Amino acid sequence: MGTINRITARFTELQAAGRKGFVAYIAAGDPSLERTVEIALALEQAGVDFLELGVPFSDPLADGAVNQQAANRALTAGASVPRILEMVRELRRRSELPLVIFTYLNPIYAFGFERFLHEASAAGVDGVLFLDLPPDEAPHHTELAGRDGALAMIRLVAPTTPPERIREIAATGSGFLYVVSREGVTGERTELATGLGEQAAGIRAQTDLPLAIGFGISTPEQVRAAAEHADAVVVGSAIVKRIGEWGDVPDLAARVGEFVRPLVAALKPTR
Repeated sequence: MGTINRITARFTELQAAGRKGFVAYIAAGDPSLERTVEIALALEQAGVDFLELGVPFSDPLADGAVNQQAANRALTAGASVPRILEMVRELRRRSELPLVIFTYLNPIYAFGFERFLHEASAAGVDGVLFLDLPPDEAPHHTELAGRDGALAMIRLVAPTTPPERIREIAATGSGFLYVVSREGVTGERTELATGLGEQAAGIRAQTDLPLAIGFGISTPEQVRAAAEHADAVVVGSAIVKRIGEWGDVPDLAARVGEFVRPLVAALKPTR
């Protein structure tokens, strides 16, 4: 038996402490891979529990303008799957923060599924979320099963997903379920999605996996409200937007950490 996956271990710690987790999303390589390491360390210092690293892709259909622009900046800066894995190895030498690779299929298909899973696990990645891989395909791709159990396979559940489909999706996943709180693409919203409590309750009836709610969450008030229905809350576009606005300034990582700190404090006010 290998060591417990960092994602599972962190959720166990959070549950024991009676706390909810904070998931931060950033685009790997924006504004550069070197700065991504700095930003990741600053996010960990700010109290982030899990980090999602987006693999930049030229046609990110689920992403709004903010994340599309971040992907373009990262690609322009030379981000690629091999370089991102090398960046993860560098980060892992300095941090035990649970890491999830958030990616579309195309870059991984070009790199090679089995090769990617092997190298990602070896580099220190804890989970993978393939945005556009239907869970129905899992039985046809044994190389995606993570045979040694080292990588959690994170699945998405949408607001329109019916109960029987949720059960099927959850059965092919591990680590946690990413609950998409609203229809449409990523991006900041002025209000939290309605019906979130009912959506979360319906999902919990079908699975024991932890739930992480994301899409459109950007303020401490929204973080606190979403956490009432989930085990973790995901904030992405709000962070990525600030990285784009601030650019490659010397104190970028510190600025990002300070921006995220009150969002984390909405879940962990004593931390």
